[in-house]
Amino acid sequence: MSATTVEQPVRVVLADDQPLVRTALRMVITDTTDLVVVAEAANGAEAVRLVEETGADVVVMDLRMPGTDGIEATRIITEGPTDARVVVLTTFDDDDHVYAALHAGASGFLVKDMALDDILAAVRVVASGDALIAPSVTRRLIKEFTGRPRTEPAAPRRRAEGITDREREVLTLVGRGLSNTEIAGELHISVATAKTYLTRLLAKLDARDRAQLVIIAYEAGLVSAA
Repeated sequence: MSATTVEQPVRVVLADDQPLVRTALRMVITDTTDLVVVAEAANGAEAVRLVEETGADVVVMDLRMPGTDGIEATRIITEGPTDARVVVLTTFDDDDHVYAALHAGASGFLVKDMALDDILAAVRVVASGDALIAPSVTRRLIKEFTGRPRTEPAAPRRRAEGITDREREVLTLVGRGLSNTEIAGELHISVATAKTYLTRLLAKLDARDRAQLVIIAYEAGLVSAA
């Protein structure tokens, strides 16, 4: 008889300088069986330290915190030795910070006035290895940054090289914010095939997750504000 494997709960670090936000999240997570809060941080430096100390799986990260902000903390965590993934807490007027967090390696975005159940669902999605970027967020980011006059020299645009025409189609749809199911419907392929293309794109373009594919699609000129 084989032993039953008991899955460990997802270990979460809450990083927010507002105690009330952390308390609300901690209370709702406490009522779940598959998530557990292992630490709380009031700034980015604490978040980085606590991720290393606890071996957390997911960090729910506020962006505007004193000292080391959420963007820098996200960069340090995602470039560091742990496998922790970052879900960003943002507001509707935070587009600048959201785009910067994408570049820093964030895997998902939550809006602070979302229903708590939706926040829990987002944490689970990111913990499973996927990225969570709502199509509405993707479109707003693209519109914001294609229409804004630059105040500093533009960084070199990344190119989506070494991929097939079909993979380029998939990358374009990812950049538009479509889910795997929507991509499958658009291209008349199975969801499993869509996932296969996504896996190939991640490998070929050396992208951490779906969030980085969105950036590549935008910077390669495959998607625009239109």
